[in-house]
Amino acid sequence: MLTLFNTLTGKQEPFTPIEPKRVRMYVCGVTVYDYCHIGHARSALVFDVLRRYLEYSGYEVLFVKNFTDVDDKIIRRANEQHVPCDVITSKYIDAYYEDMGKLGIKPASIEPKATEHMAQIIALTDRLTQKGLAYSMDGDVYFQVDKYKDYGRLSKRKLEELQAGARVDVDERKRHPMDFALWKSSKPGEPSWSSPWGAGRPGWHIECSAMSITHLGETFDIHGGGMDLIFPHHENEIAQSCGATGKEFANYWIHNGFVQINQEKMSKSLGNFFTIRDIFEKEVQQWPEAVVGEMLRYFLLSTHYRGPLDFSDQSVHEAKNALDGFYDLFKRLREDEQGTLDEEARTIIDRARLAYRQKLDDDLNTPMALAVLQNMKTNVNIRLERWSNESRKQTRAAFREFGAVLGLFQLEPEQWQFNPLQISVHEDVVATDSASVGFRESAKAAGKASILTDTEIESQLAERLEARRKKDFAKADEIRKSLAAQGIIIEDKPDGTSRWKR
Repeated sequence: MLTLFNTLTGKQEPFTPIEPKRVRMYVCGVTVYDYCHIGHARSALVFDVLRRYLEYSGYEVLFVKNFTDVDDKIIRRANEQHVPCDVITSKYIDAYYEDMGKLGIKPASIEPKATEHMAQIIALTDRLTQKGLAYSMDGDVYFQVDKYKDYGRLSKRKLEELQAGARVDVDERKRHPMDFALWKSSKPGEPSWSSPWGAGRPGWHIECSAMSITHLGETFDIHGGGMDLIFPHHENEIAQSCGATGKEFANYWIHNGFVQINQEKMSKSLGNFFTIRDIFEKEVQQWPEAVVGEMLRYFLLSTHYRGPLDFSDQSVHEAKNALDGFYDLFKRLREDEQGTLDEEARTIIDRARLAYRQKLDDDLNTPMALAVLQNMKTNVNIRLERWSNESRKQTRAAFREFGAVLGLFQLEPEQWQFNPLQISVHEDVVATDSASVGFRESAKAAGKASILTDTEIESQLAERLEARRKKDFAKADEIRKSLAAQGIIIEDKPDGTSRWKR
């Protein structure tokens, strides 16, 4: 049974939807004033996989993901470029679809825009004022947080300890420093809509409440987004939505962790800020776009969604190495052989399917699910030469089935481009086929292959593993670089172990 970590309760819980076999899910989308970065990619991928796994498990999923297309940043960008706001938003919505398409992110069932829901936003704001939970001043409307007694229950903060957050307007007219804007009176040059309080535009938080309630109802199953949205955005959504309806807003709150760049927080000021298209433009110089998309997905899924993710070129290329191993197997699964042992193949597939589902049922544990697939690959590699064509066909179909949940393994082997000099692979058994032997001999003759023995390499890998356990990353990296200089490439597997290639 699927269990998910619920930020609202602070614990992992069995997932039980409101309606049997039907899931209603809302995820906060992007503010369309710039290109999407790697953090956006991670969040999009996490909920893409959750949606895929729910569907794989037999649920009908109504998935809503919005576009914030009216916002201070959008207005600022439009003014800088001397164009209307919709020119900015249209450009970056198109860019969003292009970037997410390269990553294999499926479009949501419904993708609403804030500007298309002004009537619902105004009605919800009016509902809150009528209930005495919001107040208006000079054309602005604020939610009064001390009127909602459960404020802070998502972020586990007490109201008296809270200070104004980065996206909370500081206004001395407010009755409490944490009161937040539901409606903002218009300023010269800003887009505006008529309302009972005068011309203006919505605050950020009310947009998502209005759009989710419109398309999913007053109570739905899952609300998700990045960990940075827990406070104040999602906290404020709960307050205004529950305050207006008197009902629970969403039953499960799911949040993905942050992305770091080389173990530092991603930040434009630090110069380590990467957009999705930055990464693609760099990597497509080496591999086709479809290959880059899959290697990025594999990399992003190799860390549990709730933990921090460290982005580096090395990590992405290690994901490519791992995928090379899978596609090499897929290529050989198409070879014409006349072996038998169909029962053996079925046993491997069935065991892998059970283990795979157990890992994903455990709070969508994609690193361990990948480890199951790696183990399946090893088991198939050892036995493949004895299998019939039907066994090979069933095995490839199983990898496609499992991979579809993660958005992996859907390319044909001829569409995949392998790394150069990746013929000999050491994994459980040392390759001894004639092609590998020939490669090693020619490489040695060229002076490019390692003169280290297998035992020496394994010893250094054990030393590196111990250094990583002690968090001595400098030493671990030094060993990796030393081996790389001798033609040995290390691949760190999702289960914490490593393998190597000459």
